[in-house]
Amino acid sequence: MDNELLEKISDYKIETGVAHNIRKNGESISRSETDNIKIKTKKDKPGIDIIIKEGTKEEYVHIPVIITTTNYEETVYNDFYVGKNADVTIVAGCGIHNECETGSAHNGIHTFHIESGANVRYIEKHYADGLYDNNKFINTDTIIDLGKSSSMTMETAQISGIDKAIRKTNAVLNDDSTLKIKETLMSDNKEEIETNFDIKMEGKNTNADVSSKSVARKDSMQTFKSNVEGNNKCFAHVSCDAIVMEKSRVTSIPAIVANSKEAEISHEAVIGKIATDQITKLMSLGLTETEAEEKILEGFLK
Repeated sequence: MDNELLEKISDYKIETGVAHNIRKNGESISRSETDNIKIKTKKDKPGIDIIIKEGTKEEYVHIPVIITTTNYEETVYNDFYVGKNADVTIVAGCGIHNECETGSAHNGIHTFHIESGANVRYIEKHYADGLYDNNKFINTDTIIDLGKSSSMTMETAQISGIDKAIRKTNAVLNDDSTLKIKETLMSDNKEEIETNFDIKMEGKNTNADVSSKSVARKDSMQTFKSNVEGNNKCFAHVSCDAIVMEKSRVTSIPAIVANSKEAEISHEAVIGKIATDQITKLMSLGLTETEAEEKILEGFLK
């Protein structure tokens, strides 16, 4: 069961020479460091410090969390210190398996301190399964401070099974820095997802691109909120695309603020259903209606 959860959220298998920390039910069950990546347990609160040496190139660090017990809630603080001109990939994620009616919850606060010239790719997946509804919760706060000429690419996915989730991302961009976010969400049954982006373009020549694609099914609800402030010469674009099915509901609440005449910020939102002609076309190739819908959704979320 542990391996199945880990594969869902991180596609991770322990390999020699790869830094990692696997957390299960509140405890670290496996940890490895490299010469360039150190992982230290916090002394004042639950969580770890991940320290990436200046100039580190093409290394990975995996920090998945799994919960397999019930009536359990944790709040974990992870800080990433990325040195100058480093180039790394960080793979995170949380998986919950809960077979009881009482709840299990993970609250993750990830803070990124990214120094000048560094490049970070951050991959995060969330997943849950179990017999009952309204007992699996994952909430995340991602806090990003991008140094001069640094960049961060975030690829986040909420796969399925999480009954309630609040996802927050707060970022500050300094001179010549770049932030790119690609979010994909899937909600089903009576699940609720709220996702929030608050991005401040403080430095000159900053660039931000936020893309959210989501599918809402049955009686689920999704709310997308974004606030982008351009306080200097910058370019930012935010897009929210959603497919609504059955009795689900999706709300998009954008806010863009230009506090500089050199700020260029745009937002677009598209919410709708699967086009009938797409389904008909695939059914003409021999697919059932359900198979056609699944194929369309799979392509949409890629």
